[in-house]
Amino acid sequence: MTGFGERLSAALAADGQLCVGIDPHEALLTSWGLGVDAAGAREFGLRVVDAAAGRVGIVKPQVSFFERFGSAGFGALEEVIAAARAAGLLVLADAKRGDIGSTMDAYAAAWLSPGAPLEADAVTLSPYLGPDTLRGAITLAVRHGKGVFVLAATSNPEAFALQSAEITTVDAERGQTVADWVARSAGWANSSAAFPASGAGVRLGPVGFVVGATVDRAELGLTDEALRGAAILAPGFGAQGARLAQLPALFGDLAPQVLASASRSILSAGPDGLAAAIDAHNQELQEGRHG
Repeated sequence: MTGFGERLSAALAADGQLCVGIDPHEALLTSWGLGVDAAGAREFGLRVVDAAAGRVGIVKPQVSFFERFGSAGFGALEEVIAAARAAGLLVLADAKRGDIGSTMDAYAAAWLSPGAPLEADAVTLSPYLGPDTLRGAITLAVRHGKGVFVLAATSNPEAFALQSAEITTVDAERGQTVADWVARSAGWANSSAAFPASGAGVRLGPVGFVVGATVDRAELGLTDEALRGAAILAPGFGAQGARLAQLPALFGDLAPQVLASASRSILSAGPDGLAAAIDAHNQELQEGRHG
């Protein structure tokens, strides 16, 4: 079984670092001429998959925009995920699940178990009931060759006070911040013993982290060392202000590990402009790497 880190490394090497969001929110559905319902979300998602296939290696459906339509919305999401995986795309379900005990295990099973209706390649998780509550989900991910992306340094302003706060656990390093603690605690599966070496591109483990492109990691006390071996999902490019060409400058030595997430700046091009928008975003990323 090939682990998620290996598959992601290969996708980054072959298809570049762009991650295309699938976010069928109401304004976009309307501007695309689609119904604000499950059928519209399904059509929206399938059109994004068609445009993304062969242009990027990974897509990120935002679960909430399907979930709002109830069981029909989840049915639409199942079809979009299945179509994306059939097209050779890795699927990162942006669900941000987080809980304790058997409840967390059930969330993990829903998104990461082979054959599950919502089976994805990876899922986003929230660590704010304590990073160790994710251990069962991470263990299941490793067992099935899946991945998780744990929220570490998000770009919303109100998160700063929480993520920059110093923790007081017995094992904490003096002055360690919540953001750094989360990365070090949840990243245990990225040890060299937990995943095999990959010959394709950067070496990545099964646990990645969400780190906003507009975040100052130094202000949050989030060290580069804590993120070694972890894929970094970086929202904030495009409509949120960061430029794709800035990726090397923003992430420095960590740049090869970054998935640059873009949604509105691509999706606002409309169904007929998606392919060109994805190509333009890929071109900007290339210019940043070689500029």
